[in-house]
Amino acid sequence: MIPYATAAEAEAALGRAMTWAEAAWYQYSAAMPDCWLHCHTTFILFVIYTITPLPLVVLEQFAPSVVLPYKLQPRVRLPLAASLRCYVEAACFFPLAVGFQLVSYHAAAKILRTRMGLPLPSARETGAQLMVYSLLEDYLSYWIHRLLHTQWGYEKIHRVHHEFTAPTGFAMSYSHWAENLVLSIPALAGPVIVPCHITTQWLWFSIRLIEGINTHSGYHFPFSPSKLIPFYGGAEYHDYHHYAGGRSQSNFAPLFTYCDYIYKTDKGYRYHKAKQAKMFIFCFVLNCSMEQLKSLEENYVEKGGSNAFNTGKKD
Repeated sequence: MIPYATAAEAEAALGRAMTWAEAAWYQYSAAMPDCWLHCHTTFILFVIYTITPLPLVVLEQFAPSVVLPYKLQPRVRLPLAASLRCYVEAACFFPLAVGFQLVSYHAAAKILRTRMGLPLPSARETGAQLMVYSLLEDYLSYWIHRLLHTQWGYEKIHRVHHEFTAPTGFAMSYSHWAENLVLSIPALAGPVIVPCHITTQWLWFSIRLIEGINTHSGYHFPFSPSKLIPFYGGAEYHDYHHYAGGRSQSNFAPLFTYCDYIYKTDKGYRYHKAKQAKMFIFCFVLNCSMEQLKSLEENYVEKGGSNAFNTGKKD
């Protein structure tokens, strides 16, 4: 709660006039308890998780010709009922998260040291913090993901997330409750080490969720960020990880690819891409269609050529 009764008091404390953003923030948050601002994070993420995957789900069901040319596993068409079931099962965690945030607010406030008032952070400060958070979260998540692919971690926890061998945006949060809990640690590590304003925290978690939905979308479009951002893996990179399944020992990085490169856990993917390049040449020489090419590609994954991608979800 902002400790100023009027906007004039706030400006006097700042020693300057408020920007339009700060004025809007004052109007919105001045009388709101900090614990409710803290819980906004979950509400924002719930809305993003509900809305962001919908366009591709709808287009795939009702206008497939528009998007299927960009689908990474075009032979897999997830039924609408399966997508909705995935959403419902994942979305049930959000109300629980709100309750947990309310109960744990005082402890979280001491750990996170999140600022709620004025001034708002500058664009430079926000950008620098987001970069630190991204690199730190990426590194920690990489190692946790590798641990989840050990025999015990996979069989007891991570196999739930890998039920979808051809993921969709809704599958991003479809995980065992323990995995959701453990993977929240890397996302929180940055704000704990480098405290920020609550608006930066909202932005950080929103960007991370949208990015996760993108990498699980199952589509690789010409305007993909992976073509613009150095070391960004994107949907094609992570889709291969699901494609190869539980036996996959490639592409553990959630965002950037430098950890997989440094620790040599991208060999399967590089082998797959090399085979893909050869098949492009093969299809060009023999005038094969793209559908035939995609079919051939599915025989060159870490599974040793096995192919069971008819439903997108394992029984």
